[in-house]
Amino acid sequence: MLARKGLIHDEFLITRLAEDNADQPQYKTKLRKARFVSKNGACNVAHKNIREQGRFLQDVFTTMVDLKWQHSLLIFTMTFMCSWVLFAMAWWLIAFAHGDLDPKRSSSIPCVTNIQSFTSAFLFSIEVQVTIGFGGRMVTEQCPLAITVLIIQNILGLIINAVMLGCIFMKTAQANRRAETLIFSRNAVIACRDGKYRFMFRVGDLRKSMIISASIKIQIIKKTTTDEGEVVPISQVDIQVENPVGTNSIFLVSPLIISHTIDEKSPLFHFSAYDLGNQDIEVVAILEGVVETTGITTQARTSYLPDEILWGHRFVPIVTEEEGRYSVDYSKFGNTVKVNGPLCSAKDLMEGRYTQILSGHPSRSVKKRKVDSQQALLLEKKMAACTRSNDSSSDS
Repeated sequence: MLARKGLIHDEFLITRLAEDNADQPQYKTKLRKARFVSKNGACNVAHKNIREQGRFLQDVFTTMVDLKWQHSLLIFTMTFMCSWVLFAMAWWLIAFAHGDLDPKRSSSIPCVTNIQSFTSAFLFSIEVQVTIGFGGRMVTEQCPLAITVLIIQNILGLIINAVMLGCIFMKTAQANRRAETLIFSRNAVIACRDGKYRFMFRVGDLRKSMIISASIKIQIIKKTTTDEGEVVPISQVDIQVENPVGTNSIFLVSPLIISHTIDEKSPLFHFSAYDLGNQDIEVVAILEGVVETTGITTQARTSYLPDEILWGHRFVPIVTEEEGRYSVDYSKFGNTVKVNGPLCSAKDLMEGRYTQILSGHPSRSVKKRKVDSQQALLLEKKMAACTRSNDSSSDS
């Protein structure tokens, strides 16, 4: 406005704006890594340029089960319609060859009674294949060919019924339907338990029917480069689940907190709270078991990106004892609270070099043992940014 009135030269105004922009910090937008496994368990993988399409036809049943519902129902309907029309043509040709369509031969015994046109042949084809039998049309003993076609249509009709009904049943009883009631916490947490870092998330089952032989597995998906320079875009690394019996089996009657101890063998051993946010990794959790009611093996999956892992948090208790039985409050299933604890990596924690945050405030830090002052200041700045990120994640 002042520049328009001539009170301030345009050159000075442009210089002033440039100085203001120079004083403001410049932020670069970080590209979000594509998820390998989405939060609902779907794998984010697109299969392209598949040349051997005929392999799908070699396993027709699985191909039909994997189709969408509208495609399956279309194939279901067209299969029956085509078989009815095909055998209707066969019955019409038999009647035509035997002369049953000629009204002058009304005194002779026909191959199939009451067939005067293709429409009546089509109705008889439906009656034979679905075993309706209204009683108006029937095969006589005059034509052995008609008896043979009757046998073939009955056998083929049974095969079509078995395949089509089997596909419909398998689509309705697919294992991923049961996985809809197996839930994971939206966020994972990292906190200290018994003096060691633990990576933790919560899993639960909304149904009363149990998952038999349930087991859980955790993998870290990351991009790695070998010593020879080969780039592996998707490297899957298994990490051990904390279990006293030494296996991955769990008894999923009530929600459980699954934990992984971050030790020397863990891929998270060298990551601090700030380092974790800059890592290009994805933690995939896989729950697998047998459905008690159907006996079908089901699998539920989810994943956690670095911005979905809350450092210095723990899950709130949701299981209480009320009137002689245990009660689960699923409204607090994914709720977390901040806890006091170190912010350094597990390696620094093991060596005793860390900075601890008191009451969730990075400004109230206490140095343990001998830490370089510049390193402590850098940790404090990093954790202040991490704490602000955790606050926004908890609010959401």
